Order: sequence, then C-alpha cells, then structure tokens
Amino acid sequence: MLTAWLVFLVATPLIAWLRIERVDASPDARAASSSGTTYLLVGNDGRGDLSPEERRRLGTGSSEGQRTDSIILVHVPSTGGPRALISIPRDSFLEIPGQGSNKVNAAFAIGGPELLVQTLEQRTGLRIDGYAEIGFAGFAGVVDSLGGVEICVPFDMDDPKAHINLKEGCQLLDGPTSLGYVRARYSDPRGDLGRAERQRQFLGAIMDRAATPSTVLLPWRWWGFTQSAASGMAIGDNTSMIDMAQILLTMRGVSGGSTLSLQVPVANMNAQTSAGSSVLWDDAAADRLFQQLRDGEPLVAPS
Repeated sequence: MLTAWLVFLVATPLIAWLRIERVDASPDARAASSSGTTYLLVGNDGRGDLSPEERRRLGTGSSEGQRTDSIILVHVPSTGGPRALISIPRDSFLEIPGQGSNKVNAAFAIGGPELLVQTLEQRTGLRIDGYAEIGFAGFAGVVDSLGGVEICVPFDMDDPKAHINLKEGCQLLDGPTSLGYVRARYSDPRGDLGRAERQRQFLGAIMDRAATPSTVLLPWRWWGFTQSAASGMAIGDNTSMIDMAQILLTMRGVSGGSTLSLQVPVANMNAQTSAGSSVLWDDAAADRLFQQLRDGEPLVAPS
C-alpha cells in the first residue's frame, strides 16, 4: 500500500508535466548569459479560451486578444543571497524590438512570449532561461483544487470591476474571488503597483498551501492541484522540469520571507506617451538592480 501511494505521489506531477502546453519563448537574438538563473512568469489576460459561462463566473469581461495581466521576473542566484520575484508593470513604456516604443504589454499582444522575452532581455540585459504562463481559468482552478487559499487582505476592497467585496483581514478565498483579488486595481490606492504586490503575495500563498500535508497526503487533492495547474499553464519550449521546480520554490519563499518580493523601480506611474498613459521606470535605479542581478551581487530587502 505504501509503495503504491509513493508511486502515485511521484507519478501524478509527471503526468501533469506531460500535459502542459509548450510555446516558443526563445527569440533568435539573445542577451548574454549572466550570473544566476532568471525566468519569466506571465499571467495571461486573454479570454479566448473561456466560455461565456466561465467569463460570467470569473468576472473577466469580454475583451479579446492576448494580453498580460502580470509580468514577473523570477531570479535564482548562483552565488548565495535570497531569491527574488520582480514585478514589471504591464504598462511599462519600453523599446520593443522592431516595433518602436510601446507599453511592454504590447510585445506580448504583437509577438507572444518570444517578443516579450526579447523585449525584457534587451532592456534588462538579463538572459531569460525559462518561461511559464498561467491563464485566467487556470488560476481560479488551481485555487479551487486546493480548497481555497488563505490570504490576509490588507484593507477593505470593494471593486465591482473585479467582482469582489472583501473586508480587511485574513480569510479563505475561493478561485473566482482570488482572481478578483489579484486583478483588482481600482480599489487599491497604489493602483498597478499595489496589484503587483498582491499578485506576488498570492503566488507565495498558493505554493505554501500546495506544499502542506493537507494537499500532498490527500490523493484527490494532490491529483486535482497538479492536473488543474497543468491544464491552465504553458511553458517555454526550453523550460525543463527542474526549471519549473525552481520557479515554484521561489514563489513559495515569498510566504516564508526567503524570497524577496520586489517591484522594478518606477519614476512615473501616469506619464503621457505615444501609447497613452504609461509607466516610466526610474532608469538609474532599475539599471543598478539589473546590474546587481547580472553580477551575482546579493539583493537586500527594501527598507
């Protein structure tokens, strides 16, 4: 009986791994290799794969096309120091190879993962070694497969556009409510920066919940979590199972404090550009951050 359970425990994620969609995320022009390993984690805001019923249940609206709701660099150092999740505002005004300057979200809409990776490599100088993407329905399904995820809501959040009305305090959120929590920005005084921080917080909470005995030791929950995660994900064609494990371990570290939860330094959240209202980085501070990552210099938590 024990042997059968151990086989199930190991085989379940392997089955899930084989089900994950593969996408081309490797541009021809690449940044030079640098210290450590850096991955790109993307939340896909596209609604194309959702049925009308799913759109109503998840409160996603009806916008078409592929967009990113979150863009996060996942950095694993090779020289010691903490791991890091670094959010890139989706409205960041950057140079997109072959397309001129635009919001970074446009890179994904125009050229998918490949152009988004190329854009970020060009701006940061970091080699992106792997890619992972999760969609709307996939996110909600992962949360529900875990029986919900406990999160400490930092303040009252009444956001009809995100379909949530939450009170401040720690509580168990189901899939659709979790999706609203990580998407909401109109109820957050910090706008997209606050939303990005909640997204990093929630990724940590999901992985913390997934690693508990109540998930791993219950066959139906372990199967549900791994299979729902696989069905809602896509990974780069050069992303290995070890790479994915590194991404998940880094996410989990947010809850325990071993992973730094960071935001690319921003100078202006509402700059008027040729692409409309955009986010301008603090270029000097951002360049220092990416230089530290490239050189393997340990990062420190912001004061």
